[in-house]
This record gives sequence, structure tokens and C-alpha cells, in this order.
Amino acid sequence: MQFLQSLVPLLLVAGVHATKFQPQIPSLQLFFSDELSRSFVFSPETQIFVDEIFASQSSGSQSSAPTLLDFAETFRSDLVQLTSLTLPQVQVASFNQTRINHDGSVIVLTLGPSSNHTLYSGAATPEGYDFTISNSSYVISGRGPIGAWWGTRTLLQQLVLSGPRSNGIYTIPAGNGTDSPGWEVRGFMLDAGRHWYTTEFLAELCTYASFFKINEFHLHASDNLWIPSLLYGPEWRSLYSGFRFQPPRDSSVSSLVPYRNESWSFTEFVDLQSHCARRGWLPELMLNGTPDSLNLSYPETIPTIQSIWSQFLPWFSSSEVSIGADEYPSLFAEEYIAFVNKMSTYIGEVSGKSIRAWGTFEPSNTSFISTNVTIQHWDFPSASIPIDLLESGYRVINSEQAFLYLEGKIPAEGGFPQTLNLSLLFSGASAEDGGWSPNIFTVNDPANNTAYDNSGIRGAIFALWNDWGPNATTPLETYYQLSQSLAVFAEKTWAGSGLRSTELTMEQFEAAYSPLNAHTPGQNLNRVVTGKSSGDVVFVFEDLPSFPFHTGVESVGPPYTLSFSVRPRASDVQTTGDTTNSELFKGTDSSLYASSLTFSSNAEYYPLPPPFQLKPGLSGQT
Repeated sequence: MQFLQSLVPLLLVAGVHATKFQPQIPSLQLFFSDELSRSFVFSPETQIFVDEIFASQSSGSQSSAPTLLDFAETFRSDLVQLTSLTLPQVQVASFNQTRINHDGSVIVLTLGPSSNHTLYSGAATPEGYDFTISNSSYVISGRGPIGAWWGTRTLLQQLVLSGPRSNGIYTIPAGNGTDSPGWEVRGFMLDAGRHWYTTEFLAELCTYASFFKINEFHLHASDNLWIPSLLYGPEWRSLYSGFRFQPPRDSSVSSLVPYRNESWSFTEFVDLQSHCARRGWLPELMLNGTPDSLNLSYPETIPTIQSIWSQFLPWFSSSEVSIGADEYPSLFAEEYIAFVNKMSTYIGEVSGKSIRAWGTFEPSNTSFISTNVTIQHWDFPSASIPIDLLESGYRVINSEQAFLYLEGKIPAEGGFPQTLNLSLLFSGASAEDGGWSPNIFTVNDPANNTAYDNSGIRGAIFALWNDWGPNATTPLETYYQLSQSLAVFAEKTWAGSGLRSTELTMEQFEAAYSPLNAHTPGQNLNRVVTGKSSGDVVFVFEDLPSFPFHTGVESVGPPYTLSFSVRPRASDVQTTGDTTNSELFKGTDSSLYASSLTFSSNAEYYPLPPPFQLKPGLSGQT
């Protein structure tokens, strides 16, 4: 077969009945079908090649940044999981010649550093990619390694949406395309300061989000519960609070961690970042102060905060960190501004990183926050007015709460929604029934929105807050909140609204979302049981031959019914304070105990209300 080293555009000819690319998430910028209506055949013989010239080129300046070859290896793993086909190992080859001797089709990852991929602002982006598809080759050429990686996500989505033929092979329509994101920052924030999450769960979230080309994970790693009746009085210290980074026990800041069993060790966090990096993006750190605002007039306050950052800055491979720094009383604007600027200088000097801060209105005519600080806007107009910030030379990330704030379970009516509003994002973001894009901050005041190509708009981050703590919310329920929201947010931060003819309608999004959610490779947050479909019996055992007994299934995603019959001893059902003695079922995500049929998940316990008791010989169903 032949591999063309240059990417030759194919013409779109009217009247040719070529199979088209399926609408995917996010939508492609451009795709032109092959005039001959050919298809690329993906089979067990398909070989992945990486261009020898670029194989070791990495996607970032850090030594741990993945290379093009690393991305190819992860891509192959995803292909194997998605298709259940056994594929050859990735090969590195020279493409100085135009022929590759291989029986079967090939997928080629290479780079086109001189290609012209830009954001809407006109700034060059390494995230763009071109792809050319023939009947025997699928060539992805990224502007940088990250661009090639996003190109592999496009190929995977097309395999999902087209599905296998009866003989188990897949076909993708031939043609050529180009794709680039509209904005640099396309991320989500998770409040882990008030709800504990393991790094294993966070890694699966990272994998899932990457499938939709989300590229930032903002971890809100320290905070206290938001219970107004206690927060603003002397009892605020009784509120649950978390600090998720676990320093060595002999560290001067070790006392910051109230629950060491709910914190990430250095090794765990480095491994999480390595996993995320191989999926195309990096976490961003946010540390907050205490519930009562820092006393910035006290001479030791800023040195103390700097000592905390000096402990944890080496943990992070990202080029930016967020210092929080919001909701400070305007009476102390001068002190607040000085604090942000000093932290910006300090963090830059000791780590080379820049900082972000939540947008807060600072009514001062004598001093200003440095324009080196990116402002993450969250509340219009009381906290900040984005147009004023942009005109003053700041770079802005849109996290406007009217569009982009979510909240976990709350104890009363009201609060923010649990998922992003599809109708709002597709057609309710303007008086003209237009959709949302990162340049839109308000529905009611168009004068305070800006142009989509404003160079000061870096992108957007939506946020899931856990103000009230876990509140009977398991980590998987957090995923259920985020799953569709991540996908629609990916579309709106990659393509925007009303800017490309290829952008998705809400109907197209909904049609593509279900199969893509069900088949995202590299993770199993839906807890799908391999080989089982809805309505199937997962397992059934009349009698258990031994204890403990392993069913062969670690977890089952809802909806499901579990029926069982047990005959416990009296000592098994007594509540003694040690629930481990009465464990009935245990899986990856939860356990069920005989004591009041108590469920546990993520170190939280959920008993049925008393006086419920499991009586000897009682059957159960849940």
C-alpha cells in the first residue's frame, strides 16, 4: 500500500453519494468526503505507525509530558478496549519514502508544525490537527502532539457512531478534514475540598472528559462546608473542612490536613497527573484560606501562605495555579490587591508558574491587580464586570454562575442546578435565542458580552460545588451529574454557537451523546458489566459454597435489582460500632452491612432509619 507523506486535499464533488462523517462531540470544523465514496477499513490487521521524526516530541515543556509515541500507545489501548480486536503493537517508522510495506490498513500519527491552526482569536494553537483518509490509510497530522491526540479521539468517536459490520470490522468514510478548538481553556472544576474523592475516581473522570476534548481539570482542594447558620458565627470551626494534599508528617504544614485518610499522597497525586497528561491535559490546583478571611494586616499572614504553597508547588506539573482569593470585603481592597500581587510574584519566582484568581470587585483608585493574573469571572455584575476587565488588559476565563455553576445535593429547594441546561446553552443564552459561547456572560445585557474572537477571552470552566459536603452523594453520583455536562460543554467551548456551519444542533448532540457516553474507552464509570445488556441477569447463585465468595463482578451500574436471602447470627446484626463484622456485600464502589442494612460508599455510611432491623432469615431486595 502507499502512504502519502504530504496531506493532499480531496475534492467534494456534487452529486456523489459518499458516506458522511457522523455528527460527533465536539463537532468537527471541516470535513470533505472522498469523491469516490471509498471507506477506510479498520480490522485486526490495522497497524498504527508513528512518524520517526516526531515520535519523541512531547506535548509540553515538562520532562514528564507525554510524547507522540506515548499518545499512540494509549490510543492503541483505547482501540483494543473499544473494538475487542487484537491489534499489532505500535511501530515507529521513517516516512522519507512514500511506501510502507504492510498487509492491511494503517493509521499514521505525525506532526505538521508549519500547519496553520488558530483559535478564534487568531492565536496559533498546538491543539489543531488535519486528517486524510483513504481506503487503506488514516493519517492524523497534529500541529503539536496534543493535536494528534485530539485527532485520535475523532477517529474513536467515528468508530463508536458507525458501529461494527456483521463481520466485526469497522469502516470510516474516506475524505479529509481539519479541526481546531475555538478557545484555549475548556475545563471543569470539581469541589474536592468538601467532598472526598480518591485519585482512582479522578483519573477515570479525566479519561472520560478527554474523550470529548476537555483539556483542564480544576481541583478545588481545600474548603469548609457552607452552612450559613454556623459559617458566620463563632461555631464555624466545627464545620467539616478538607485539605486534600498530604505533606510528610514532619512537615511544618502537616497540621493543615484534618483527615489524612482523606488526602492524596505525593505519589498518588503525581500518578494522577501522569495519567491525565497521557489523556491530553493537566490538573490545576486551587487552595483556599480559612472560613473567616485571612487577616492580611497581620505581618506573618502572607509568609505563612507562601510557606504552604512552597510545600505543594513542586507537586504540580501544570504551568498555572489558582490561589482562590475571592469574596474579600471591599473595605480591604488595598490589602487584597497587595496580597494577590505578592502571591503572583512569589509563585512566579519560585516555580515559574503564573496564577489565576476568582473575579472579585476591588474598588481602589490607587492600586490594581497585575494584568499577569488571569481573572476567573464567576458572578455578573456584583463580583466583576468582564468587559471592564478585558478593556483594562486582563485575560479572562468565563465561569459565570448563571450558565456554568452546578451544585451537589442540597437540603432545601433552590440552589444551582445539578446539570448544565441544554436548552440554555443551545438556544437560551441571548435575546435572539442564540446559544452560549465563552464570550457570553449575561442573557439580559448584551453590551456586557464581548466578541467571540476577543484575544482576552481564554475560554471557560464550569464548576460543580459541594457546598453542603457529600450530603448522601456518592462519587458515581457526581459522575452522573458531570457526564452529559462535560459533553455539551466540550461542544460549546470547542465550536461555540453560531460560528461554524458544522456545529451541532441540540438534537444532533442528544443523538450522539448516548452511544459516546456508553462506549468511552479507558474507563468504566457507568460500571458496565462486560457481555451484559439491559435486562440481562448478571449473576445468580442458589447456594454459596464458601465465604467470602467472589461473584466475579466488582460493580454494577444502575438501574439494577439485587435480591438475596441470608440467615445471620444474632451477633452479626447487632450494632456494635464495628460494621466490618457484619459485611454482606462488598464491591469497588460500595458495601452493604447487616446492621440496619447500612450502605457505605467513599467512607460515608447510609443506614436505613431505625427501628429497621434485619431479622434472622429475612430476605432483602434493593
